[in-house]
Amino acid sequence: MSFLDSELHLAYKFGNDPINSFPFPHLYVQDIFSDIFYSQIQKNLPDHNLLTSMPDLYPEELGFEAHKDRYVMDLMREESINKIEKDKQEFWRGLGDNFKNGKLGDLLRNKFQYYLNMRFKLIENVSFLSEIKLINDRKNYASSPHTSHPRKVVSVIFYLPTDLSQKLSGTSIYIPKDLNFIAQNKEYKHYPHEHFHKVITMPFLPNSAFCFIKTNNSFHGVEKLEMEDTDRWTLQFDILLDKDSYLREEEAKIK
Repeated sequence: MSFLDSELHLAYKFGNDPINSFPFPHLYVQDIFSDIFYSQIQKNLPDHNLLTSMPDLYPEELGFEAHKDRYVMDLMREESINKIEKDKQEFWRGLGDNFKNGKLGDLLRNKFQYYLNMRFKLIENVSFLSEIKLINDRKNYASSPHTSHPRKVVSVIFYLPTDLSQKLSGTSIYIPKDLNFIAQNKEYKHYPHEHFHKVITMPFLPNSAFCFIKTNNSFHGVEKLEMEDTDRWTLQFDILLDKDSYLREEEAKIK
C-alpha cells in the first residue's frame, strides 16, 4: 500500500469524525490507518534504544529536562533518522516527507476553521509549519496538565500499541478546579495534578488517534506510566505557527 492510499484513508477518517467541543475542541478516531499500513508501521518500529531522550535531542528547549523517560526520533531531522536500523530508515523518511508535504495539515485546519478563525482574528496572513515525531515512553514517564506550547495550533497523537494491554495509558483531558483559571501563553508550563479534575482518558488502543487544537484551556497530559515493561509508542504530528506569525500574534495581544 502506498503512502497516498494511506493518506486518503486517514483523510476520510478525520474528515468525517465529529468534533467534541467539551472541554475544548478535540476528537478521538479509531482505525485511523488501514490495517495494512498499520502493520507496516508496526513492522518498522525501531529498537527503542536507538531513539534519543527528549532533553538530549532538544537541549535548547526549556522544560524538557523533566521528560528524560520520553525517547524521540524526529522525522524532520535526518541525523535522528540515521540513528535507527538502516533497513527501517526509508520507511520513516518517506512517512515524514508525506506528513510534511501532504494534505493532512490543510485538512485539519479546515476541520477546525471555526475555532482557528476565533484565535487568529487579530492578525492576517498566518503561516504554518509542521513537525512529526516518533515517540517511545518508558516506565515512570508522566506529563502533568498543560495546554501545549503557544506556537502549537493543532496536535495529533497517533497511538501505536500492538495490543490492549496499555488501554489505560492514553492522553487524559483535565479541567481546572478553579473554573476561572486559564493558561496564559506567556506562562506556558505544566501544572500540578491536584489543581485539576480528570475528565477522561483516551483509550490507548491500536491504530487510534487523539486530535485537538491548542487553546488556553486545552489541558491534557499523561498519567504516570507504571507498567514494568512500558513501551508506549506514539506518532505525534503538530501544526505550528511559523516564528513571524507567532511574534505578530503575541504583539497583537498586548495592543
